[in-house]
Amino acid sequence: MIQLKKIKKIIEIKKILNQSKTWLNIERNKKIQEKKNKITKIISKIQNIENNINEIIKFIKLSIEMKDTSIISDITKEIKKIKKKIKKTNFYYIFSKKHDYLNCYLDIQSGSGGIDAQDWSKMLMRMYLKWLNKKKFKTEKISEIYGENSGIKSSTIRVIGKYAFGWLRTETGIHRLIRKSPFNSGKRRHTSFSSIFIYPEINKKTNININPSDLKIDFYKSSGSGGQHVNRTESAVRITHLPTSLVTQCQNQRSQHKNKEQAIKQMKSKLYNLEIKKRIKKQQDIENSKSSIGWGNQIRSYILDDSRIKDLRTGLEIRDTQSVLNGNLDQFIEKSLKIGL
Repeated sequence: MIQLKKIKKIIEIKKILNQSKTWLNIERNKKIQEKKNKITKIISKIQNIENNINEIIKFIKLSIEMKDTSIISDITKEIKKIKKKIKKTNFYYIFSKKHDYLNCYLDIQSGSGGIDAQDWSKMLMRMYLKWLNKKKFKTEKISEIYGENSGIKSSTIRVIGKYAFGWLRTETGIHRLIRKSPFNSGKRRHTSFSSIFIYPEINKKTNININPSDLKIDFYKSSGSGGQHVNRTESAVRITHLPTSLVTQCQNQRSQHKNKEQAIKQMKSKLYNLEIKKRIKKQQDIENSKSSIGWGNQIRSYILDDSRIKDLRTGLEIRDTQSVLNGNLDQFIEKSLKIGL
């Protein structure tokens, strides 16, 4: 059924490509060709799986006719390979949203919970970096603001690789930690919150106009490592878009100019994401959701003293908490993608 729909889509695209006006618009033609190539690739993968299945059916029938069970183990191995192919192809189908194939940014913001929340934000950053490393994504730390005593107040990471945004987009939300606090002398149970915000890195050609008068630009000394030059000069940049209150910051370069350029690039991505997603009607709603990083807004709870992690959207619960915190997030991410979050 999926293949039939894809074939029909290819026919529709070919009709569009055959229209003379399509060729006059080079940019539109390029996008249509890219879409056609993606669909063709999916169809080819499905056809390959179908051929593999037909071959196995022939071998099974032959095995029954010849009463020969010696090839059963080989057939079992081939079936396992096909299962993996189906799973992989299914994800090509899942990553069909407009910006799924793009690089993205991962924002981590400490919420209510004081030092514990800042420590929790650092734990989340470590968890995602480990997962990204396992997935062979490249990462670039754009900014990081340390907590007063431990952990981080916030961090922005650029994720580079095919389908980076598609893989990560469902992780946006509030993540709640419940544990016996290592910062409390009585080791009392403590609840901490941290927000994750994922947005795509938009194409350079995308037309997002920002009025310079709408930007508040602050320069400050880097709070992270980077040598004497970085810490001594005000090379770090923070940009606030006044009409929406969106904020971006960058401190990973020695050059103030380069940090400003990167922060503006992030701002364009955030503004574009706000527009195309229509996530929230007014920017105040976004700020409200960010400022209320606390009860009632969480998407996942990490209850360490009870050894369980539960995703409140999918209902998936995992007992191996240490494995998840070490970057084994596939079960949560795949489940949320499959149900179409």
